Formats: sequence, C-alpha cells, structure tokens
Amino acid sequence: MDPQYVEVLHNLLLQTTSNDTNQVKAATAQLNKEYYKNPGCISGLANILASSPQQAVRQLAAVEMRKRVSQKSGALWLQLPQDDREQIKAKLPEFILIETDNLVRHSAARVIAAIATIEVSAGTWNQLLPFLRQTCVSPQVLHREVGIYILFTVLESIVEGFQEHLADLFTLFGGLLADPESLEVRITTVRALGVIAQYIDADDKNDIKSFQALLPPMILVIGQCVEGGNETGARQLFDVLETLLILEVPILSKHIPELVDFLLRCGANVGFDNELRVLALNALNWTVQYKKSKVQSHALAPHILEGLMPITTEEEPEDLDDDAPSRSALRIIDGLATSLPPTQVFPALRALIQQYFSSPNAPQRRGAMLALGVSVEGCSEFMTPLMHEVWPIIEAGLMDQDAGVRKATCVAVSCLCEWLEEDCVSKHAVLVPGIMTLINDEATQRSACTALDALLEIMHDVIDQYLHLIMERLAGLLQTAPLSVKAVVTGAIGSAAHASKDQFFPYFQPTMTALQHFLGLTGEGEAVELRGITMDAIGTFAEAVGKDVFRPYFPEMMKHAFAGIETGSARLRECSFLFFGVMARVFGEDFAVYLPEVVPPLLASCKQLEHGEEGLSLSIAEASSAFNSGSSPSSAIPITDDNGDTSIELEDIDLDKVMDVNSAIAVEKEIAADTIGTLFAATKSHFFPYVEPCTLELVSLLPHYYEGIRKAATESLLEVVRTFYDLSEPADWEPGAVVATPLSSTVKELIDHVLPPLLDMYESEDNKGVVSTLCVSLSETINKIGPAFVENHLESISNIAVQVLEQKAFCQQDPDQDESEEAPEDQAEYDSVLVSSAGDVVAALANVLGADFSPAFEKFFSLISKYYKKSRSLSDRSSAIGCIAEIIGGMKGAITPHTEKLLELFSRAFTDGEAEVLSNAAFATGLLVEHSQVDLSPQYPKILSALRPLFEVTGDSNAARLNAKDNAAGAVARLILRNAAALPLDQVLPVFIGGLPLKNDYLENRPVFRAIFFLFRNSTSSLHPFIDRLLQVFALVLDPSAADQVGDEVRAELISLIAALNAEDSAKIQAAGLAIFLPGA
Repeated sequence: MDPQYVEVLHNLLLQTTSNDTNQVKAATAQLNKEYYKNPGCISGLANILASSPQQAVRQLAAVEMRKRVSQKSGALWLQLPQDDREQIKAKLPEFILIETDNLVRHSAARVIAAIATIEVSAGTWNQLLPFLRQTCVSPQVLHREVGIYILFTVLESIVEGFQEHLADLFTLFGGLLADPESLEVRITTVRALGVIAQYIDADDKNDIKSFQALLPPMILVIGQCVEGGNETGARQLFDVLETLLILEVPILSKHIPELVDFLLRCGANVGFDNELRVLALNALNWTVQYKKSKVQSHALAPHILEGLMPITTEEEPEDLDDDAPSRSALRIIDGLATSLPPTQVFPALRALIQQYFSSPNAPQRRGAMLALGVSVEGCSEFMTPLMHEVWPIIEAGLMDQDAGVRKATCVAVSCLCEWLEEDCVSKHAVLVPGIMTLINDEATQRSACTALDALLEIMHDVIDQYLHLIMERLAGLLQTAPLSVKAVVTGAIGSAAHASKDQFFPYFQPTMTALQHFLGLTGEGEAVELRGITMDAIGTFAEAVGKDVFRPYFPEMMKHAFAGIETGSARLRECSFLFFGVMARVFGEDFAVYLPEVVPPLLASCKQLEHGEEGLSLSIAEASSAFNSGSSPSSAIPITDDNGDTSIELEDIDLDKVMDVNSAIAVEKEIAADTIGTLFAATKSHFFPYVEPCTLELVSLLPHYYEGIRKAATESLLEVVRTFYDLSEPADWEPGAVVATPLSSTVKELIDHVLPPLLDMYESEDNKGVVSTLCVSLSETINKIGPAFVENHLESISNIAVQVLEQKAFCQQDPDQDESEEAPEDQAEYDSVLVSSAGDVVAALANVLGADFSPAFEKFFSLISKYYKKSRSLSDRSSAIGCIAEIIGGMKGAITPHTEKLLELFSRAFTDGEAEVLSNAAFATGLLVEHSQVDLSPQYPKILSALRPLFEVTGDSNAARLNAKDNAAGAVARLILRNAAALPLDQVLPVFIGGLPLKNDYLENRPVFRAIFFLFRNSTSSLHPFIDRLLQVFALVLDPSAADQVGDEVRAELISLIAALNAEDSAKIQAAGLAIFLPGA
C-alpha cells in the first residue's frame, strides 16, 4: 500500500475530528470524492485501523471501513484484489486482539461481521469460525471478550452460514455463560444466543432442547447484571429475553414459572436500582402477554399478584411520563386482568385488596385502590355480582384521611364508570356528593374532577338532580384553578353537556363565554392540553344544544379548529379532527362547505412520517420490527442513503429520536382515519370528490404497525362503502346465495377495491381488537348491503368466523399450544368479545343468505353451541344463544330440520341463572316457534313455564332483568301469533299484558303489537278485561314527546285500532288521552 496514500487518508480522517466546522466539511468532501469510491480506501482504512496512534482516528477508520465493505452489497470490497482481501481477513482478527480501546475493538468487530456477510456466505473464509472458537476459550480474559463479541456481531449478520455448527456453538456458549472472570463474556454470550434463537425452527427439537438447557445460566447472568447495577448489560439482556418471549418457537415454555419467579424477585427488590427493577417488571409484563397460556396453565396469577402488591405501595413520580416500579406493577395487574380468565385473577386480587385496604398504612390502602381500578377493564363482567363488596371500599376510600388514598379512589371510580356504567349510576347518591367534596379540596381537586368527568358521562337519567350544583362549582373553578385543573374541569363540563342534552341550554352561553379565550392559548404542555380539551368540550356542547342554537358560533369555532391544525401540535390537530367529525354530525350536509379545507389536512395527516430523521428510508415499522426481533441499539441495521448505498447504521444515529413512535402522531392519524368515514356519512353526496383519494389512503393504512390506526381505517373503509351504497338509491335486496338485486357498478367497484385488502389484513392480523372491529364492521355492512356484498368473497368471510370460533385465527394462535390441543374454555373477557363479534358475522351471513345458509348451519351450530356450557363465562353463554337466535331469524322456515336440537339447547339455557342468557333464550325460543314448520304447540306449557319467572320484575330491577321481561313478552306474542288456540289465554294474558309496556327492548314491540292486533281481530272478548290497561299502554307508546317505540307500521295500525275502539266507547279513549290520534283531531 502506498504510504503517502495512507498518510493523506489518515490526515483527512484526523481533520474530520476537528472542532472547526469548515475543516470537517472540507475533509468530508475530499474523502467522499477522492477516496470512498475507490476500493483501495478499504486497505488504507485497515492500515490506519491497525497503526494510528490516535484512538479517535482508529475508531473512525473502523466505522468508515465497515461502511465501505457493505457499500452496494459488497461491490467495493469485491473490487479489491484477492491478495489484499486475504491479507485483511488474516490480519484484522489478530489486530483486534491487541487493540486496547474497547470502543475501537467493537467497531472493528463490526468490520469483520461486514466482511463475513460476503465471504462466509460465499464459502471463502473457512478460517474464521475456528479462529473465533479458539479465541473464545483463550486463557486470556481479554481474548475471550473479543472472541465472543466478534462471534456475536458475525452471527447477527449471517447465522445461516453457522447453522450446521449450532451443536458446537451450544457447547461453547455453555462454557462461556459460566466464565469465571468476565461478566462481559457472559453478557455477550447471552446476546449471541438471543440471535441464534431467531433462527431455530419449531421442528428443530434437538436445537430447542439444547437451547432450553442453557436458559437457567442465561437467567443467572441477567440476575448478575441487575445485582451489580450494570444497567447497559441489563438492558441488552432484557432485550434478549423479550425476543425469546415473542418468538413463535416455544423456547421458554418449560421455564415460565422459574422465569416469573426470577423477574418478580428482581422487580420487588428495593435494594436494586429502580430503572433495573422497571426493566425486570416490563419483562414480566411481556411474559404475561406472550406466554399467557403457560401463565394460565400453571395458575401463576395469584403468585404474581402477591409479589406485585407490595410494589404498588411505593411512591409514584409526579411526572406522568416517568416510569417507576409501582407503575410497572399496576401495568402488569392490568395485563393479567385483560389477558387471563378473570376467575384466575380477581378472586386472588380481591383478597389482596381487602387485606391491603384494611391496613393502617396509607400507601397500602392506596395500592389496593389503584389495583382495583386497573383490574376493572378485564374483569368487569366477573366483578358485577361482587359489587356489593366493592362499594364499601370505594365509599371508605372517598373519605379516607390520606389524600393519596382519596386520589387513588378517584382513579378507581373513573375506571368503574367506564366499564360498569349501570352499577355506577345506581350509586350516584353516594358518588356525586363524595366527589364534589373532594373537588373543594386542593389536594384532590384534579383527581376528583377527572372522576366527576367519568361519572357525568354516564348520568343521563339522573343528572338533572345535580346539574345546577355541578355547573356552579365547575364554573367557579374555571376562574380560579391552575391550568392543569382547568383542563379536567373543562372536560367535566363537556361530559355534563353530553349527559344533560337540552337541559344544558341555560349554561351554554355563559360557558362558551368563559371558555372561548382558552382557544387562543399558545405554548406547550398544560396550555396545549387545555386548548385541546376546550375544543372537544365545545363540540360536545354543539351536540347537546343542537345546530340551531350553536349555529352563531359555528364559523368562529371552525376558524379556531383550522388554527389548531397550523400550530404544529399533533394533539391540537387531533382535537381539530375530532371537532370536524362532531360538527359534521351536528350540521350534516350544511358542513359540506368546509370539505375543501377539511379533507386535505386529514389526508396529509394520514400520509405523514412518524419519526424525526429526514432523508432516512427507515420506517418506524421496520425499526419496530428490528427491535421486536431482539436487536439492540448497537445492532447494525443498515439504512440506505439516497443512492441506495448502506451509508448509515442504526448505531450511528439518535435511536431515541428515530424510535420515538411519536404516539401523539399515531393517535392523530387514527383520529384522522376515523373522521374520514364520519364526514362522508354526514355530508353524503357532497363528499363524492374525496371518496377515491380517501379510500386509497385508508387502504394504505391497513398494514400500519399501530393497531389503533388499523382499527380506524377498517371502520372508516366499511363506513365509506355503506354510505356509498345508501347514496346509490338501491332497491331492497332479497336473501339468497344468488344475487337477485345487483349493485350499481360504482358500488361494486368500491367493494372490490376495499374488501380484498381487509381480508388480506385479517390473515396476518395479530391483534384481537382489530379482528373484533373487522367482524363487527363486516356484519353491519353485510346486513345493510345484502348478498351482493359477500358475492365472490363468501368463503373468505365465512372462514374468518370459523377460525375465530375455533380459536385458530392468527390473533388467537399460541406457539406454546399444540395444534391438536383444544383452547381452554376459561378465557379472558376480551377473548369473549372477539368470539361474540365472529358470531355477529355468522348471524349476518344467515340474514342475507336466508334458506341458502342451510348447508353451513350444522358447521356453525356445532361451533357456536359449544360456547353454551355452564363452565363458560356469562358473555360466552349469552352471545352463543343470542347468535343462534339471529340465525333463526335469518333462515326463517329453513330452520325446521334443526328444531328439536335447538329447542333442547334453549331449554338448557332457561335453567341459567343469568338474566342476559334468559333474555336471549326467550328471544330465540319465540323465533323458533314463529319460523319452524314443526308444530310446537305441544311444547307451549313447558315454554310458558320457563317464560313465567321472567315477567317478575320490580322497580329497581336492573337493565338485564327488564330486557329479559321484554323478550319474554315478545316470545309469548309469537306463541299467540303461531297458535293462539293452544294457549290458555285466561292465564297467559294477565301476565302478558301486565308485562307491558316494554321498558328496554323496543324491537319486541313489533311482535307484541302484532299479537294484540291479532287478538282484537280474532278474540276480542279475551281482551275485554284488559282494555283500560291496554289504552294506557297505547298512550305511552304513542306519546309524541317521547322517542319512537313502535315504528311507522305499528303506529299506523294502532291509530286505526284506536279509531275502531272509539266507535265502541269514546269516553274511554278520551279518558286515556288518545283522542288526539283520532282522524280529524
């Protein structure tokens, strides 16, 4: 090598380390122009790496050499003469062994990995692995550290070339994990094993067994890092652990109890650094999420909860963004509640909550309350019958002497309001005064306002008792409270408006006056949050008071919303988009004038990048994927420059900046995607010019890494399809597999563009919530558009339902479970939601196919009916019977061959203790009697006996009991319509008519009134004793000031009946207040 060439190259590298910007620019330009495009620079850099006295230059030479070797897939390296390449391959490993600087050694190791990627794959560097093996077992600790690090970096690049040597590597690594002198050797060995794990197939039983034998010492090394306070090493090894957890190969399966125990011990040890404890607890959270079947089969939840509860009592940092062991512990409790069957979680947690809440120690009471709050989401159904035990704890918490406990109680109340609406509303007389007291206390003011916000959101029927008191207090806080409290106060006022509707009118104008100046706030943090919440609240006001009252404010508020978009704040853009959606719903087609200004920013939001590094062709999805596969911040993930050359690597850039998923932007995109569907539904044909670009953009979001965006895009796309269909002036469709009513060509084209990518998304969708959203949206669209929607896609859509009901959809797959193994019956409440949504798809298919659903009935019946077992959850049992009822309603007479087994199933359901199941059993039985061609009148006594208890309700009966009574009335009506002669009307009618009017399920008014009309026509005398009662019912359902309960058809026939009854006894019609419905009135 020309010494002068090397010297100039050395000096230029040295110059780039200068503090003089101009010198750096000049040197960089010369290097790029005269050296880095020439293969000779690789030899020069190797020479400098081995000989420069300056550490900074050696480090820079290593980094640049790696880039040149990798450039254009190794093209520059391969242009070097063979002798030069062989010399570098021979000398570079030896140089690293004598290099004194750790950073340079690591960078040089990356050079070897880059060369190995080319040479080992080509079979031209067979000496490398023997050298590394020898180095790894060297008696010199430094050599072992270098050897394993080079091996690690090489494996990251080319595991494929080493797979035939895995058995030897496992033996080597087994020794290195117990290296007696160097923790670094042990750490790097674990990292190397993390790389190898990603290339082991499920069929490689021997490799899996060999790997599993190394797990105990691997876990031991993680523990050594934590105990020694080695944060860098701990982070790297917890990354490896997370990789092992998410792999589809069940490497960890046999060690889950030991792993859980280890992570709990690390997380609970207050002697360890808090950041390392958080790492351990985060890994435990991943264990619960990704190995839930093992956590469930070993019944580990009680043990985990027992270990977590002491951690929940630790102090939380003031900043909500700061992590702490206590927050991590609560996150795991939340994960347990949402991932596992509540039977495994809540009984143990309930005992711990009672134990901790009875403690004289305030932090224990606070921890108990927070644990209760986070568990509600996943255990709400299971908790419902136990709420009589929960409320005394909540009431005591609101009055606790410790402010921290009172604040935690407010958090728990907020959670309860979200998931147990009916129970919370029933306790309004306790909750409202208790929360209002805490609002008057500065220590609890903000938390109390948040709880009040959640409570007001659901208090529709009882808010009038408190509205004046609440508005008076909140209006005062708007003037005096700090910004952070003003934000939650504003949110609470919005919820008050939402619940009170037109009762909010007296407060509307003064509140608008008080809030409007918040819309001009600038800055960051609390000011932005207050401005955004104000925008949200004003949208809620508009919905409450209606468009006519709000219209004077409309143009000015739209200006504020557009100004929010221009601020550069993702939060304010999100709030503006939400506001656009609300205004479109309120003003309908009047909103269309704003579409040219509103749609472009929505599309721009959907298209925007989500990281701060411009010019890098690395998507967040790719970066997330890299990290999810266990790669660490030092991994050499290549990022291409504008020429497609590998010029930048992940270790060379600000990872925190690139890897900041920018959740604010992701949420903004989610709202933008959701708003598109809302705008089209509201503005109708005015939106036509935007349908194509919006649809294309929404389709492009379906593969997005963030599930919230996939959900929103799914819902919006199918909303667009339904709206487009409505605007095509379609004829009514006829049920059947053959499409009798074709769609317009434009609707068909839109469906053909939207449906295939949605079905493709399902195939690889790993999030149950997204699949559930897809199922619900598909069923709604199928029911609206009819058989033409499923034409050519019937098998694909049916398969979605089949796979979910079999619990074999991609999102339900568990690598730790054998394919032949049945999924456990006891499942998380969220799993039940998914199964129920698949049932919605089946019911929709039955509805649109009608009799042509018959060939599929047996298959779906066996899949759905297995969810009706006493061992199943209430949700599973209820949705199974409800789904089968909907199928009967769709198939109608074609259900006849299956009558006997259906009646047997419904008879079993009538012995269920839960009102929801009984309600669906009544509905299903009535439909079966109505539609089956089998004469079921011999079964009437048994059916009536099952229905009779459902009519027994009281003034304080809950919604499920009232619903069951309404469905029982509908079932009796169907029995009357099918064969009134087979009924003992003198015994049936007092109960039937005594159960009127319906309170909850107004759809059942259709069969109820058809039965009443039938009896008036065919058995008038049987109704004579009940005329006064019936007239009261008629007056109630026809009340013009109330919401419609009967529909136009029933209303018209009922008014005709009133006219006929008036001819017989006008005094009774007058007395009942029904004269206003007489002709000419």
